[in-house]
Amino acid sequence: MVHERSSAFRIRATAPKAAAIAGILFSVLLFISLALLLNALSAGADISRVEFAADKQRIMLALNLIPFASIAFLWFMGVVRDRFGDQEDQFFSTIFLGSGLLFIAMLFVSSSVAGSFFLLSEIEAGQLMNPGYYNFSLVVARETITNYGIRMAGVFMISTSSLFIRTQVIPRWLAWLGLGLAAIMILRIGYINRLGWVFLSFPLWVLLVSIYILIDNYRKKKEISAR
Repeated sequence: MVHERSSAFRIRATAPKAAAIAGILFSVLLFISLALLLNALSAGADISRVEFAADKQRIMLALNLIPFASIAFLWFMGVVRDRFGDQEDQFFSTIFLGSGLLFIAMLFVSSSVAGSFFLLSEIEAGQLMNPGYYNFSLVVARETITNYGIRMAGVFMISTSSLFIRTQVIPRWLAWLGLGLAAIMILRIGYINRLGWVFLSFPLWVLLVSIYILIDNYRKKKEISAR
């Protein structure tokens, strides 16, 4: 019986560390992917000519990183929820899970449309193309990620920050920072936001949370060892 309790404690004790590692991995992968995709899907991109060959490697890298970033994000969601423990609020937890899954869905849709556009651009590079078709593809991909995806990320940040404030598992300033950034993302305040670049604040915020969880977990382990 004592051995079972000890094993259960060790399993739960490793969850925050796993959350931190998954969060850091997600932050790095998503930051790289978004930076490359937002640059390729920018409103000022010249899509009347198919001249993406020089950027092909970077674009394909971004699209290939998206699934791995999403897997890390799912793991991050699961172990962060585990960190809430018995203090979890069912209302905010429902929004937390729903917005996180919708964010991944929007990310996949945008990446699929963008990937299809660049693939067709390469296949039909020597053929006569309809610019309207490619304009439509890029607009759909850009709007999916910079309009809907960014708002789902904002809702995720609001629900997560609200749970952090209620449970006090991270500093309040970090939770309030998440609420502030989420408001800017949802309302699309500012010119940079309308272009989608403020989206990069999402992986950066997750990175800050993950680093704190990792440090806090390490500090608690040292305190337990010192006893």
